Amino acid sequence: METIILIIKSIILGVVEGLTEFLPVSSTGHLVIFQNLIGFKGTNSSYVEMYTYVIQLGAILAVVILYWNKIKETLINFFPEKVGYEKSGFKFWFMIFIACIPGGVFGILLDDLADKYLFNPVTIAITLFLGGIWMIYAEKKFRNRRIKGKSLNVTAKQAITIGLFQCLAIIPGMSRSASTIIGGWVAGLSTVQATEFSFFLAIPVMVGMSFLKILKIGGIAVLTIPELISLIVGFVVSFIVALFVINKFISYLKKRPMRIFAVYRMVFAVIVLIAGFAGIFH
Repeated sequence: METIILIIKSIILGVVEGLTEFLPVSSTGHLVIFQNLIGFKGTNSSYVEMYTYVIQLGAILAVVILYWNKIKETLINFFPEKVGYEKSGFKFWFMIFIACIPGGVFGILLDDLADKYLFNPVTIAITLFLGGIWMIYAEKKFRNRRIKGKSLNVTAKQAITIGLFQCLAIIPGMSRSASTIIGGWVAGLSTVQATEFSFFLAIPVMVGMSFLKILKIGGIAVLTIPELISLIVGFVVSFIVALFVINKFISYLKKRPMRIFAVYRMVFAVIVLIAGFAGIFH
C-alpha cells in the first residue's frame, strides 16, 4: 500500500515537473512546495533532493526529442571545416559550454548553502513573488532590444550574459527558464531565440546537476525498490507532459507577453505564504 501511495505521489510530481520545467515559474520551487504539501519522502534523507533533479531529466529528454532535427543538424555540421565556424555545430555547442561556466562555478560554491537554507515553501514563495515583479520589469525594459541574429549564431558575449543570469536559478523559486530568457533579452535575442537557447542550455545543466545529486546520495544502488519505481514513474510522467507543454509554450511566446506567468507567480506565492503560515505544509 505504501508503494502505491508513493507512486501516486510521484505521478502528481511528474505532472507538476512536466508542466513547469520550461515555463518561467520555477519547476524546482513548485516541486519543493508540492513535495511538502503531499508529504513526499523516502527512507534516505537525500532521496527527495535527488528525485527533484532526476525527474527533470524526463522533461529534458522531451527537448531532445522535439528538437532532434536541430540537434542532429549541429552534429552533422559539427566541424567548422565543413560549413565554416559561424554555422558549425562546434560553435553552437561551444556557446552552450560558455553559458554553462558561470552556473557551474557558482553552483558548486553555493549549492549546499541553497539546499540548507532556501529549499522551503515560505522562502520559495517570497522568491516567486519577487521574481514575478522582476519579470514584468525586465520584459518591459529588455524584451524588444533585439539584435539581428539566429539561434545558432549566439555570440560568446551573449552566451556569457545568459550564463550569468542563469546563476540566479541557484535560488529556488527564481526559475532557470525565466533567468535565462531574461538574460537572452538583455543580450539582444528575441523571445523565441532566448527560449530555445534556454532549452538547449538545460540539457548539460540538468544532466550535470542530476549526476551530482546521484553521487551525493551514494548512487542509485542505495535506493529501495519503491523509491526506484517512484523515480522511474516521475521521470516518465514528466517526459510525457513536457512533450505537450514545450510546443504550446513556444507558440504562446510568438504572439503574447510573459506577463501572465509573472502574475501567476505572484498569486501562487501569496497562496503558498498563506498556506505556510496556516501550517498546512508537512
